[in-house]
Amino acid sequence: MRSAEAMRRLGGILANGLPAPDGPPLVIALDGELGSGKTTLTGGFLAALGIEGPYRSPTYTLIEPYEAAGRRVSHLDLYRVAAPHEVAELGLRDLLEPGAVLIVEWASRAQDVLAARDLHLQLGYGPGPESRTVEATARSPAGATLLLAIGSSVDAELVHLSR
Repeated sequence: MRSAEAMRRLGGILANGLPAPDGPPLVIALDGELGSGKTTLTGGFLAALGIEGPYRSPTYTLIEPYEAAGRRVSHLDLYRVAAPHEVAELGLRDLLEPGAVLIVEWASRAQDVLAARDLHLQLGYGPGPESRTVEATARSPAGATLLLAIGSSVDAELVHLSR
């Protein structure tokens, strides 16, 4: 499978595996080199929730809010953030309302400011020019539920799961 298709499919799997919208907020952290598929994965996630594209990374605006399926989804891109205190100034804690979902590209730049990460996906390049890899790590019960959804739905060659 081509990498872009695989990333969109993985995003759809995550969206379809979301807990009920009346539960606690959920943070999906995405890290990886430029071009590894973070925005493409997010586009698949948003499409599965019924949000129409085009899907762009909010590199300059930093946060792109959406409403879908009874919940607020915030797509964040922290690529241009130089220090963790800049993340704190974005007011991310205000976005963590019940049922909210935060998808955070370049999440490692937030360090401990965004400590409530439920699922961390480390995207990378695979052996072929079009292939990608994903290492998925659950950091909460909600993240573990998403990890199970991923594990039962994707190719083992694409995703490595850890708890």
